[in-house]
Amino acid sequence: MNKVSIKDFKKIHKPRKDSHKGQNGRLMIIAGSEMYHGASILPLKIASRIVDLVYFSSVPINNELVKMMKVDLTDFIAIPRRKIKNYMKKVDCVLIGPGMGTGWRSRRLTKKLLVKYPYRKLVLDADSLKIIKPELLNKNCIVTPHKREFEKLFKVKSTEDNVRKMSKKYGCVIVLKGKRDIICSPKDCRENKTGNEGMTKGGTGDILAGLISALACKNELFTAACLGTFINGLAGDKLEKRVSHYYNAFDLAEEIPKTMKWLEDQ
Repeated sequence: MNKVSIKDFKKIHKPRKDSHKGQNGRLMIIAGSEMYHGASILPLKIASRIVDLVYFSSVPINNELVKMMKVDLTDFIAIPRRKIKNYMKKVDCVLIGPGMGTGWRSRRLTKKLLVKYPYRKLVLDADSLKIIKPELLNKNCIVTPHKREFEKLFKVKSTEDNVRKMSKKYGCVIVLKGKRDIICSPKDCRENKTGNEGMTKGGTGDILAGLISALACKNELFTAACLGTFINGLAGDKLEKRVSHYYNAFDLAEEIPKTMKWLEDQ
């Protein structure tokens, strides 16, 4: 299996010099719950560095919390969940799941997005993976499970061969997260070996989901998944060289733009 490498970064979408606001990506993030607040903030923090516009939707308390942090998070548009449908035609991609919970409202919303908007790029992460049936997945979906989530979702062991098979069976892109990430589309599979033990901390998966989703706005899904895992891990490796494993998800979010600039210069 071929590894994702620095050379793959050349495939990334770059904004045209004459582009206008909105032409370089519009992302919707549906995340967070009354219990989980960081899962709302982290994907937004990294995505706002990459795309032009981020529409953010959570439970009321998180919408207000994130609004209060707007200076730190740059610009975004907070929308109540009842108005999500009004924005679905405006966005290039939707991220759903981080810290969202698995209650009936989350189940209903996730199923609705999969059934009603099969044409929209959709990244499913964390809690959304626990509440869907794989039969609802399609060619416009990326799922980002770790091993236990993969096995619960697809009812098979989390082997490299099964990642290939499930991607072909359901037509989606699968990112199996681990010490060695496996990224498969129905036509291709790659592995990513960047990253280190410092990335086992809470929130790093939310950063990865936000990064992949932002890249998916203007890149092919498989390219976004491969580059997202590579960049995320490489940023962690650069942090490890400076501070060992003493860093957190917010440090990782700050390092990713620097890592992308470094890759751009190679």
